[in-house]
Amino acid sequence: MPAGRARPRAVAGLVVRRLVLAVPVLLVVSLAVFLLAAASPFDPIHQYYGVQIFDASAADVARVREQLDLDRPVLVRFWDWLSGILSGDLGMSRSMRAPVADVLARRLPWTLLLACCGLALAVVFSLVIGTVAAWRQGGWTDRLITAVGHALEGIPPFVVALLAIALFSLGLGWLPVAGLTDAGSSLGPAQVIEHLVLPAAVLGISQSPWLVLHVRQSLLTAFTEDHVTGARARGLRERVVVARHALPTALLPFVTLIGARIPELVTGAVLVEEVFSWPGVASAVVTAARAADYPLLAILTLLATAAVLLGSLLADVAAVLLDPRVSADG
Repeated sequence: MPAGRARPRAVAGLVVRRLVLAVPVLLVVSLAVFLLAAASPFDPIHQYYGVQIFDASAADVARVREQLDLDRPVLVRFWDWLSGILSGDLGMSRSMRAPVADVLARRLPWTLLLACCGLALAVVFSLVIGTVAAWRQGGWTDRLITAVGHALEGIPPFVVALLAIALFSLGLGWLPVAGLTDAGSSLGPAQVIEHLVLPAAVLGISQSPWLVLHVRQSLLTAFTEDHVTGARARGLRERVVVARHALPTALLPFVTLIGARIPELVTGAVLVEEVFSWPGVASAVVTAARAADYPLLAILTLLATAAVLLGSLLADVAAVLLDPRVSADG
């Protein structure tokens, strides 16, 4: 088979194998969610009633528990939920008092917008700053970038978010504190962009330290390779050597690292949404966990797991396509 055709087929085989392996992983994760929710100290019926639980009779509580299927064994509830998923019914969220599909339709697009903007910012920022640090190796710029990068590695995203609010919202008054729009304002692109800037920047910056340091180290390694040394020997300008010879070599491990950082991106997005009151799935995750809301909690967990698996798959596919030396058999 010609090499030009063998490579795409190998990539297609890799994708099919990963998708097949993802099915049991998602099943195990969803079952674990049901089992953990059943072992939770939170009683879902208390979340459903709220403070009215103190005025409800035992008969009423028992009747509602039966209506919500909370009196059935957890494995039976899991099977009913799984059967509904296979038939296209995501179930009803008790904590949100709405179908799970409606909750996702309202909240998931805002989370995807925030996560995509944050990831894009992190990638661009890391490539620029990491390249500058490697280019100025040993100078004060390199030392400053490296020191700040190592310092930010240990700071949680919500701390960065609080500091950003204190500086840019409360201190300078440049950007709104939270929410999707100003009070009394209609939903529009200008309002969304203005309220998106700070949370997206916080999410991107919080994910950047590892990427910046990785780009810097990969470039320093690339600088020692023969094709870069040859480019310098031919008298090419340093800017051309870095951009056209060293940086492409450093991109392969960088792409792989982005896929490995997807779990941290998901966690960071949840924390940033909570701090900025962004109307995504973060508050739904917290509410569903406290209420042991099995249908909503399981779907949200599956989405997060699928995002991690997809990020890993895309990183591996990119590595196979960018580097002919990488095998697609894994």
